[in-house]
Amino acid sequence: MSAHPRPPIRRRNPISPRHWVSEELFDFWAGRLHPLWTLRRARARLVAREQASADAVTLVLRPNRHFRGLQPGQHVTLGVDVDGRRLSRSYSPTRLADGTLAITVKAIKGGKVSQHLAHHAVIGEAFELGQAFGAMTVDTRQAQRLLLLAAGSGITPMRALLRQLDAAGMPGTVDLVYWARRREELCFADELAALAARHPNLRVHLALTRDPHAAAPRVDTYAFDALGDIRAAQVLVCGPGGFVDAARERLQGAVAGLQFEAFTPPVLPDAETGTVQVELRRTGRTLTLPRGTSLLQALEAEGLRPASGCRMGICNTCVCGKASGVTRHTLTGDYANEPATQVKLCVNSASTDLILEL
Repeated sequence: MSAHPRPPIRRRNPISPRHWVSEELFDFWAGRLHPLWTLRRARARLVAREQASADAVTLVLRPNRHFRGLQPGQHVTLGVDVDGRRLSRSYSPTRLADGTLAITVKAIKGGKVSQHLAHHAVIGEAFELGQAFGAMTVDTRQAQRLLLLAAGSGITPMRALLRQLDAAGMPGTVDLVYWARRREELCFADELAALAARHPNLRVHLALTRDPHAAAPRVDTYAFDALGDIRAAQVLVCGPGGFVDAARERLQGAVAGLQFEAFTPPVLPDAETGTVQVELRRTGRTLTLPRGTSLLQALEAEGLRPASGCRMGICNTCVCGKASGVTRHTLTGDYANEPATQVKLCVNSASTDLILEL
């Protein structure tokens, strides 16, 4: 019997920084020389900005070599330093030809991160950059009937998807319905018009709900029949929570497939009222929290700052252990009573007293 060859011995490289200094210390001092120099962490630097609409700005970021890329339609988490604190929010970038990432940020009243990015971030500022996540993507290898529904900032992943389809020759038939209140709030209007002019099988429909000349109906009453037969369509929806909920209720079961992402939490039914006691096992605190609010929002209202990212239940940054109690998923309404399990704070509310590993 022949002996199996021994695997080659991996020798440590004594010159590699990871063998003589901690990652945190290396990143601290390397960052003083160049903001994108890190041992392993992905970071990005702001290299350009332009106004995207009356209330939104597009920022162009150059990532370092630790960023592993993304598919059109995916999200990344951006870590932003505001008033001495690191805050995280998720955005859907468009990958540009030179490898930079374009994110479009709508300035939200009272939103610390969006206000900073839209009005105060300066060229050269660096941000923490999470790896891409999310499954709202399309396969351009086959022709499909696609229906893209976007409202407000929900147009950003749709822009990335349309650029991908454009590069593939726009296979299949695509309808984009883009809701905004007024024309001046539209993002990428000229780019979308140019894409539609280049591809006859792409139709762009602008639904302006507060247009004084011809206000468009909202998604719950929109005339989808005017788009032809959509029963075989793959539908992708992105926008505020209420918009996504209305689109899902309207189209669930009426189309071949339905994917959706909401960037604001939904409102739970009035039945989820009152308060519960939530014990935080690690810190030894017990809090009285409302039942109709996501755990992440309720904890933040108490002054806590759990780790969070997308706030849509996708990135898993806010996952923590639940020792006991019943939670309710804010997107589906489903209840979960399993003990010793994981719970996403951003898309679950407390229905009974809970014990969390926080």
